[in-house]
Amino acid sequence: QVHLVESGGGAVQAGGSMTISCSMSGITWRMWSVGWFREAPGKEREGGAGIDSYDNPVYAGSVRGRFSNSAADGKTTHYLKMNSLEPENTGGYYCAAVSGVSTMTAMPKKYRVIRHWGQGIQVTVTS
Repeated sequence: QVHLVESGGGAVQAGGSMTISCSMSGITWRMWSVGWFREAPGKEREGGAGIDSYDNPVYAGSVRGRFSNSAADGKTTHYLKMNSLEPENTGGYYCAAVSGVSTMTAMPKKYRVIRHWGQGIQVTVTS
């Protein structure tokens, strides 16, 4: 019943900015966390930014200071604003949601246990 859909993405020149969105439906949970993950070809999916169930934002060190994430619409919309984009940021971007109470001090490493994902969108940063 829980459904996540990413929107945005595409190609952008290095140094540019892009905002992508995740729309969530079917959520009946009292509390939940959300996150954005990037998967580059040949690499493991890695977390970039998220918001825990207490609405605390968290960022991976590689994007901290350049990316920001926020939620709206009762935390059913999750935005990732990416600034100063570099070719190294290219990849498939996936949003995720995790039910329950969770305090995040860092983006989770065990991404394979996350149950609810969007289909992913491509972000390509050109030189």
